[in-house]
Amino acid sequence: MTIDFKKDLLPHALGIAIFYAIVALYFSPLVLENKVIFQGDILKWEGSAKEVMDFREATGEEALWTNSMFGGMPAYFISLDFPGDITNAIVTVLTLGLPHPVNGLFLGMVGMYVLLLSFRVRPIFAILGSIAFAFNTYNLLSLAAGHNAKIWAECLIPFVLTGIHLAFERKRLLGAGILALGLLLQFKFNHVQITYYTFLIGGIYVLVRVIFEWKKEGLPNLAKTLGVLLIGAILAIGGNIGRIATALEYSTYSTRGEVTIESQEAGLDKDYAFGWSNGIMESFTLLIPDFYGGGSSTPLPKNSESEKALRQQGLDPAQINGFVQGAPTYWGDQPFTGGPIYGGVILVFLAILGIWAAPKQTLITFGAIIIFSLMLSWGKNLAWFNYLLFDILPGYNKFRAVSMALGMTLFAIPVLGMVSLEKIVSEKKLKPLLLAGAVTGGLLIIFSLGAGMFRFAGAGDQGLPDWLLGPLREDRKAMLQASAFKSLGFLVAAFALIYFTLKEKISDLILGVGLFILVLFDLWTINRPYLNEDSFDVSPSKTYFAETPAESEILKDDSYYRVLDLTEGLLSAGKASYRFHAIGGYHGAKLRRFQDLIDFRLSPELNGFMKKAQEGDFDFEGIQTFNMLNTKYIIAGNAANAVFENPSANGPAWIPSSIVSVTSNQEEIDQLASINTKSQATVNEGEFGSVSAGQGNISLTSYAPNKLNYTANMTQPGLAVFSEIYYPEGWTATIDGQEAPILRADYLLRGLSLPAGQHEIEFVFAPDSYFKTKTPMIIFQYLIVLGIIGGVFFTVRERNGRV
Repeated sequence: MTIDFKKDLLPHALGIAIFYAIVALYFSPLVLENKVIFQGDILKWEGSAKEVMDFREATGEEALWTNSMFGGMPAYFISLDFPGDITNAIVTVLTLGLPHPVNGLFLGMVGMYVLLLSFRVRPIFAILGSIAFAFNTYNLLSLAAGHNAKIWAECLIPFVLTGIHLAFERKRLLGAGILALGLLLQFKFNHVQITYYTFLIGGIYVLVRVIFEWKKEGLPNLAKTLGVLLIGAILAIGGNIGRIATALEYSTYSTRGEVTIESQEAGLDKDYAFGWSNGIMESFTLLIPDFYGGGSSTPLPKNSESEKALRQQGLDPAQINGFVQGAPTYWGDQPFTGGPIYGGVILVFLAILGIWAAPKQTLITFGAIIIFSLMLSWGKNLAWFNYLLFDILPGYNKFRAVSMALGMTLFAIPVLGMVSLEKIVSEKKLKPLLLAGAVTGGLLIIFSLGAGMFRFAGAGDQGLPDWLLGPLREDRKAMLQASAFKSLGFLVAAFALIYFTLKEKISDLILGVGLFILVLFDLWTINRPYLNEDSFDVSPSKTYFAETPAESEILKDDSYYRVLDLTEGLLSAGKASYRFHAIGGYHGAKLRRFQDLIDFRLSPELNGFMKKAQEGDFDFEGIQTFNMLNTKYIIAGNAANAVFENPSANGPAWIPSSIVSVTSNQEEIDQLASINTKSQATVNEGEFGSVSAGQGNISLTSYAPNKLNYTANMTQPGLAVFSEIYYPEGWTATIDGQEAPILRADYLLRGLSLPAGQHEIEFVFAPDSYFKTKTPMIIFQYLIVLGIIGGVFFTVRERNGRV
């Protein structure tokens, strides 16, 4: 075997070095100074995961359950490890030791580079497309927000499609191996919505390929290719069977799964699912980043119209500066946004070029992905289409934030753009360039000169005085015009480079380097305001979770209880979860029964309590649902005197003196509004039969997230209620060593029927979805590694004519 270093190795080594250098330079505080990105969602995740991670460190075991938020829930989507899992080692090797989460961007560039090479795009153009793919604003904004799993899942899409593409190019074993590896890692990062979109991308590619080639290739050959790809997908599923099994188990009981209240519909509510719908015209931010004003809080330039208006009103400099530095410039359809979804004007131009330049099959495949994903992102703004998919597409009603479909768009644009560029440069076709330049340039000129056609009015305008609205809208108009002219400048420069290349005035290499500089400069300057050196800190968690006097006061109590933090709310409690078992929390897929409790009981009770508290009446007896959740402390501020102890909290467990039988979930949750949860308990007799009340006492003797022990002394047999969340999978209960059925009481708490006398009770969480899948999962992972090695080996042999 003869290897030409300059041709076979140097371009690829140079490409990987460029990718590594760009990540290291852009994220130098993280890579070189051991700082971390201040990510709000990750800090909240850290709070929710603290109990599980502490338990893992102390015992070497997995808790699998946490009581740190929403009263208690499985830890599958919070922090989950499997002994022997080699995926972390694979990630470290593939990303050359770069730190998480920016290593995902590096691997995304490598994956896109390999994909473009497989489409016979030359290395310099492949490098260009790879950078544009990984460093689009969507990824950088997601990184700033802490959506690390989403970024990783998106950056693995090129690997998945590379595998599919190579299999159809008769490199079946290698293709199946790469597909398996890509899906293995994507499943690992557990972002189901992006994986769903990945399968849509793969489905579109396969469908177009089969339609175009079934006559030429023949159905047996195509079936063989699809069969090999199916094996690759099965290996990836097997390599994540533990994660998938636990996720499937939990999804049934989460807000994404089956209904509990009989009048509700399965899945997410449409208003909730389509809350973040991209505006149809907002799609032009792919071309003009500030088309819709940038982000919801964006600095205005000096002497902006808004600043002048504020000065005229006589506001003090601090107030003026506060508004100018975080002006509500965004005027789009979404509730708020961190910034625009910008695909890079040069890449969009090259994708438009594909209409006339790309091979027909490539144009249809990636054009369909772009159009379809844009339509998905429009959500409620294209209701006839998206509501239909929501109702009929399997599993689609479990997802929210449909603007996330733009990740598909931002994947397809660089692929179509680079294939098109390769085509016209190779064949020296000038006409497609002129047509694409006219279309793209025409749009930019129309929007820059005709910006006055828009009203520039947005939801963020509510509450602003009339005298400020006009100047603010003038500033938004100025932002659109300036951004359009800037995009036009980059377009003209790129057009000129390609034009002179086609006229053979400059070399292909100069073209590639020139476009590389333009794209990198464009994306770098657009991204920098949203993620820059100010986004890094030595230890943001240390500051964020710094112990307050209020928390210190509560920590004096070493008993078992829950905490309600009013400074954060029921749905955003990250800090409280760090040190306490919290009533609130922060998670996108909480247990549905707990969400029902929030909607029907906790929110109304809290509103009533707050109203009375403001009048000096702390009605702890009026928050019976909080009492049954053993809410012993309420935090109203950071000071030590801002902590209120609830004397009516029910404690860890109790023996109710009467049972209220119900026959439906609606009836049961309604009954919670009228009963005293300490002396009365509801039980659904349709599910659990008739249950009698007893007498006695019960106390908690030891606690771990996955194991709780109690001692009971029953003078009369009957129901014991435990202030622990009922979850029908994985929990087992024993009374004096004998397994006993766990009942559900008070809509979502655990209950046991206890005989008379003294008893030792133990609850243990050991779900089969974890323990029966962890060993097969590791076996499949090693099979994937062997498959990759075998695929590379046989591909190299075939290339050298030995098979």
